[in-house]
Amino acid sequence: MLRRCTGRVLDIGCGAGRMVEALAGRGHHVLGIDVCPAAVITTACRGASAVSRSVFDPLPDEGRWGTALLIDGNIGIGGEPRRLLHRIREVIAPEDLLLVETASGEVDERRRVRIHSGHRPVSTVLPWAVVGATALRRHALASGWTEAERWTSARGRHFVALRACR
Repeated sequence: MLRRCTGRVLDIGCGAGRMVEALAGRGHHVLGIDVCPAAVITTACRGASAVSRSVFDPLPDEGRWGTALLIDGNIGIGGEPRRLLHRIREVIAPEDLLLVETASGEVDERRRVRIHSGHRPVSTVLPWAVVGATALRRHALASGWTEAERWTSARGRHFVALRACR
């Protein structure tokens, strides 16, 4: 997945920052964003760049990111995949790339989740979506994206590369 990243990379929902760190190590200008302040701190402790905010808030360098990432199921952010996909079109450069990790099965579900640190809840209840590759394709087409590639990693993780339509 990392080899497919081009240009400046925005990791949406970066968590502990492992992708941010790996991409920076490959020479990319990369920024992680996450709503969880502890995730941003962990990313910074890795020596990587991150800011604490929602993808739906104003972001640094909107419209100039070459690749955006939604890894570890982050297509679920906000519970409305089409709204998220529309927003990311505003964030990346025209015709650039969005790399999405999808659920393994053919699923398109809405849920309510809570973030925990160990057994302690650290967030309010949040809307979330779980989306497989076929459902992602449907949401993407309705949101101005086209599927550029679909693959499964050696570890059995499922990914789709989307390209913004003109």
